[in-house]
Amino acid sequence: MSPFNSPNMGNSTMNQQYAPPGGSYQQPPQQPYVDLAVEKMKKRIKKIVPLVLILLVAGILYTNSFVITKPNEYTLIQQFGKVVDIKDEAGLSFKIPFIQSAKSIPNTVLLYDLPISDVITKDKKTMVADSFVLWKVSDPLTFVQTLNGNVANAEARISTIVYNSMKNVISNLSQTEIISGRDRLAGAIFENIGNGLDKYGIDLVAVETKRLDLPDDNKQAVYERMISERNNIAASYQAEGESEATKIRSETDKTISIQIAQAEAEAEKIAAEGEAEYMRILSEAYADESRADFYTFVRALDAAKISMSGDNKTLILTPDSPLAQIFYNIQ
Repeated sequence: MSPFNSPNMGNSTMNQQYAPPGGSYQQPPQQPYVDLAVEKMKKRIKKIVPLVLILLVAGILYTNSFVITKPNEYTLIQQFGKVVDIKDEAGLSFKIPFIQSAKSIPNTVLLYDLPISDVITKDKKTMVADSFVLWKVSDPLTFVQTLNGNVANAEARISTIVYNSMKNVISNLSQTEIISGRDRLAGAIFENIGNGLDKYGIDLVAVETKRLDLPDDNKQAVYERMISERNNIAASYQAEGESEATKIRSETDKTISIQIAQAEAEAEKIAAEGEAEYMRILSEAYADESRADFYTFVRALDAAKISMSGDNKTLILTPDSPLAQIFYNIQ
């Protein structure tokens, strides 16, 4: 046997390595308890690993069996790509793990801001429209079948339909009508869409226009033209008003002149009738001899009174004057 293969070779070497200085090597103590503990640990691990695997599989099955439906969403249960159940109430439900899958769809009103787009009016003017829509999923099954339950697909379809409706409505209106009736434009667009989104399981709640303006490059020119048109319209209205006022004043002056002439004629008629009545009364008075002298006297006094008006208070009468004859007769 080779000395290198001798069993005592290794021991002697170890004795030399672990021999203390100045003394002989002492054999290290054996560790039978450590080896026994290791063996027990290995056995325990072999028992625990299957249990852990079982718990892990059970946990996966457990988590894949429950479905949580939130208040603002629908939950669709699909089996091999086919919808077998729809959960529209919030709560906890079950499904078959690994065979059935759950898909959530929003069950609330959503806001979609439409891309800014150009539209052409009836009078061939370009306008920039910036709008948004409010929409919700009304039929989740149809929504999944037509749009794969994807909100982005729904927004793309909504954008196309709303833009077409907006283009149709605005193309039938002039630029002036659009600017003056912007508060009614959103309602007209909404009515024009009608039930166009029902086939996708979508309910359109509202269409609103944030901004409907002119392009920046021709906005100022259009504004100046509109101001000029408004000034022309205002001048036309003013001219019509002045013409109507002149007509009214002319008719009024004519009516007043006619009424004044009629009043004057009536006054002259009444005055003539009064004068005639006065003369009749005088005639009757003078016709009565018992009163004729008295009336003659009164008229003579009136004539004297009139002749003595002013600063001249002297009355000169000739003997043959009627008034003097009255006084002479009195004497």
